[in-house]
Amino acid sequence: MNEAITGKTKITNKLINQNYDGPLLTVKNLAVDYPIIGGIFMRQIGTVKAVRDISFSVYPDETLGIVGESGCGKTTIAKTILNLVESSKGEIWYKNIRIDNRLKKMRKVRQKIQMVFQDPDASLSPRMKIVDIVGEPLRNLQGMRDGTEIRRKVLLLLKQVSLKAEHLDRFPHEFSGGQKQRIVIARALACEPDVICLDEPTSALDVSVQAQILNLLKDLQEKFHIAYVFITHDLSVIHHIGHRIGVMYLGLFVETGTIDDIFYNTQHPYTKALLSARPAVSEDEKQHKIILEGEIPSPSNPPTGCSFHPRCQEKMLPECNKESPHETILSDTHHVWCWKYAK
Repeated sequence: MNEAITGKTKITNKLINQNYDGPLLTVKNLAVDYPIIGGIFMRQIGTVKAVRDISFSVYPDETLGIVGESGCGKTTIAKTILNLVESSKGEIWYKNIRIDNRLKKMRKVRQKIQMVFQDPDASLSPRMKIVDIVGEPLRNLQGMRDGTEIRRKVLLLLKQVSLKAEHLDRFPHEFSGGQKQRIVIARALACEPDVICLDEPTSALDVSVQAQILNLLKDLQEKFHIAYVFITHDLSVIHHIGHRIGVMYLGLFVETGTIDDIFYNTQHPYTKALLSARPAVSEDEKQHKIILEGEIPSPSNPPTGCSFHPRCQEKMLPECNKESPHETILSDTHHVWCWKYAK
């Protein structure tokens, strides 16, 4: 048994460390369902379809932004990639290794994909010093045991996020919000990951601190060639740091493309509404506000046809409320799911 486990680990290590020219992370037709439990006998009485048929790839040095309203499934995608939530359908690949619903058994892969959560207060133990918080993945994932060596490594990580040696022995409550987020980023960097999932890492920060964190992330990406999956509802943030964007609505992509495709050649009516809601900084950026009417449909009972059709303000087609739109390729980088563009 031990020989079999050792042999499997060697194979995994070889696959992880081999030269690979393709995407670091590939998601194919991902679906995630949450059961609804109720009734006298507490049985499943329904299903929340949080994510439905999502596919994308992320390459080294690239930031993929996933944007959309609250509840559209953005965070669920990140949790599923890290195996914090089980997928119901589809595949997730890290390089040439399939990792969906298997990540807990694959420590070497787990340390190559890290997460930065939205609320740094909730992800930092108030009873642990910073040296122990940042050093935890070094002990648990890399097997380091020498306290002096761990302390030296943690100091190097803190310096990379513009913190100092004097911060090593402090507790989280002694730091500002921006400093706490830097600590969380340092912890994510501890295992030298290839992919980092960032779940709205700047939403709780002041605008000036947001800019510092975004510039830090860009510098780290250039230095270590990391791929980011950046989840946000702030389009200005992803415009600053992103390379490609996937716009989600009710668990589905409705439009994907480069920054230029989404911001300057917008096609889907939902994307147009999101962009119109951005605060205008200058007179040139002012545009007609598109106010979406009605409530977001329940993910436990999504509408038939196009998920967005009950709130769409453009001219309806016969297919809109009958069949879900298929993917339409507008260019090599720009894809949209709307009957208006179907051929």
